[in-house]
Amino acid sequence: MAQVICRNAVEAPILNLLMRERAMAVSAREWHFRLAGYGYAIKDVAGAQVVTKLPQNTELGVLPVQIH
Repeated sequence: MAQVICRNAVEAPILNLLMRERAMAVSAREWHFRLAGYGYAIKDVAGAQVVTKLPQNTELGVLPVQIH
């Protein structure tokens, strides 16, 4: 069975949280740790960074390039 890849953009409230946490984090590693505290993760899928909901690993959308 093939895995369906989510290609929509992340919703605005979640994107705002991601951007706020990225601004407060010193490094990308800290940013990922902070996001895990909110129940989110970022994974690389076919050259794009996809936001997922933990612990189900449900894909929520693709991050815009300027946030990486």
